[in-house]
Amino acid sequence: MSDTHPIRIGISHCLLGAEVRFDGGHKRDSFLADTLSQHVQWVPVCPEVEAGFGTPREAMRLVGPSDEPGLVTIRTGRDLTPEMHRFSHRRLRELSAQNLSGFVFKKDSPSCGIERVRLYSSHGIPGRQGIGLFARSFMQRFPLIPVEEEGRLNDPVLRENFLERVFCYHRWQDATRKGFARRTIVQFHTEHKYLLLAHSQPHFQELGRMVGQASRYSPTQLAQQYGARFMEALKVKATVRKHVNVLEHILGHFTERLTGAERGELHGTIRDYHRGLTPLVVPLTLVKHYVRRFDIAYMRSQVYLNPHPKELMLRNHV
Repeated sequence: MSDTHPIRIGISHCLLGAEVRFDGGHKRDSFLADTLSQHVQWVPVCPEVEAGFGTPREAMRLVGPSDEPGLVTIRTGRDLTPEMHRFSHRRLRELSAQNLSGFVFKKDSPSCGIERVRLYSSHGIPGRQGIGLFARSFMQRFPLIPVEEEGRLNDPVLRENFLERVFCYHRWQDATRKGFARRTIVQFHTEHKYLLLAHSQPHFQELGRMVGQASRYSPTQLAQQYGARFMEALKVKATVRKHVNVLEHILGHFTERLTGAERGELHGTIRDYHRGLTPLVVPLTLVKHYVRRFDIAYMRSQVYLNPHPKELMLRNHV
């Protein structure tokens, strides 16, 4: 399936270099602003500025119970919760028309952090159970859209997983944009089989049964249930052992066509990856060479081999 629409990702505006922080500064992230920006369209949001709090502004924090905290200024104690909720309602309605495929939030922010934001009890005791008010509203409104904090994207494994989910969700959006035909969902599943297997065999088996019994569902029911479980599957960590399992499955499509030396070389690269001596890109590059050489149509269509642009070099570090 070709990507026919731009990949739009929401982002906390300060991460692109906008001077919208409470102190008038920014938190520009070079990977996001310089590298990833060549492959996606950013949709910047600064909840605190767009809600009318100004720049610079008094610093604020989350106060109260973790399931329903308030947003309160630190020095004057002004409660800004109603303003933030009104803004979130309006902005999320606008974002629903943007067809976002992901969102990168600013970590630790009382409006944008998605986990472990500092949260104060009514007695002023701090903890780390908070979720930023806008981020919480976003995740409730768009539960399937992949979200991540920029700080966690410094981890190569988390970065690769997040962007894999973004590009897969974008493919799902493109596949279902014109409706929920059963054959479209079956084709989508076929192209993502090995990617699913690299994440979760139970999900792989469950989704296989679902498309195998597609006629039991209405097209809308099939799409809703498949989409939710598919995105859930991709959240499961893809480990080295799982990748090795997938690579060995792929070998089954052409191993008999290889010479003894070629088989030895290929199995050697997989063993080296398994032992942590090389990154995933090394055995994958050799596998893709043989897929092209033997013109294996079924494997050429497998998203596992090319889940995101090679220029991002995400599998060079996992």
